[in-house]
Amino acid sequence: MTEVILPVLDEAEALDWVLDRFPVGYSPIVVDNGSTDGSAEIAARLGARVVSEPQRGFGSACYRGLINATTDVVCFMDCDGSLDPAELPSVAAPVEAGLADLMLGARPSDRTRPWHTRVANRFLTAAVTRRSGVNLTDIGPMRAVNREGLIALDLQDRRFAWPLEMVLRAAECGWHIGEVPVSHRTRTGTSKVTGTMKGTVLATIDMTRTLR
Repeated sequence: MTEVILPVLDEAEALDWVLDRFPVGYSPIVVDNGSTDGSAEIAARLGARVVSEPQRGFGSACYRGLINATTDVVCFMDCDGSLDPAELPSVAAPVEAGLADLMLGARPSDRTRPWHTRVANRFLTAAVTRRSGVNLTDIGPMRAVNREGLIALDLQDRRFAWPLEMVLRAAECGWHIGEVPVSHRTRTGTSKVTGTMKGTVLATIDMTRTLR
């Protein structure tokens, strides 16, 4: 069994589809980050394990899920319907087999993602390559990693830069980092972060600070 951490903030519209798509052998941990639309109750009714993280922030929710997980390998993915849980095995398999320490799901750079997020992602991945030597095409939100190893990295960010800090710290520690292609859909509901220009700018500021 591999546990999958799903940070959730008002994702009631997407939960049914996301949880229904989970493959055999993968168990969801929904981390409710202060939803007001009944997301936690819906997730529990659909059979997910639900934990609460009252401190707002993507990194806060991810960390809460991490310390509540128990499996050797854990996955992370957005719960907005933009990523398909059925593709989790292709991302997790190299880590589960001991062939990689961190695997990212690389989304296509197409019009299913707003133009400003594609531009920001190109900037960040180029910066990561220059700094770490790890050649990536996406700082992908679907990823698999060894749980104890990730805890030992002692990530500090609790906002938008959590995924980027994970990659940078892993590279500094000499981890084998890879990526595999995954599909991308138009998200369900209203985006709180990268679906808006303001959210993308704030996320990019956080990540740029982490790069420095």
